[in-house]
Amino acid sequence: MPSVVLGQAVPDFEAAATGEQTFRLSDYRGRNLVIYFYPKDNTPGCTTEGQDFRDRMPEFDKLNTTILGVSRDGLKAHENFRAKHEFPFHLISDKDEAVCKLFDVIKLKKLYGKEYLGVDRSTFLIDADGKLRREWRGVKVKGHADEVLEAARAL
Repeated sequence: MPSVVLGQAVPDFEAAATGEQTFRLSDYRGRNLVIYFYPKDNTPGCTTEGQDFRDRMPEFDKLNTTILGVSRDGLKAHENFRAKHEFPFHLISDKDEAVCKLFDVIKLKKLYGKEYLGVDRSTFLIDADGKLRREWRGVKVKGHADEVLEAARAL
């Protein structure tokens, strides 16, 4: 499957999501979509990022914009994470990394001198026609949700 390209239509895909749903990109035509990738449920940065998007959800709703989080965690972990922090949006489980590969967010990382492949915190803004309009890679959490909100306003 080819990876996403700025300004072009994002290839349709489907993946397991919280709420016993199967997410299909094509089901969201007519709505803007924020898809944010994060490394792991219940870690400090990932929790803060999810809370920041949660707290701005009413503003995203006014802009006809849906938010989705994606990580390699399983659905049970996602359900717990979502419930614990009252996220009003769904989380996609990408255990096989198919969605991560589509968006090219698996990168070589280092922790305590050891190298490993992990999710590079990234966010993608897809317009109502299914085209990729903005991407943020190597995201720093502080202020990020506000920046994405401003980009959604500009669509």
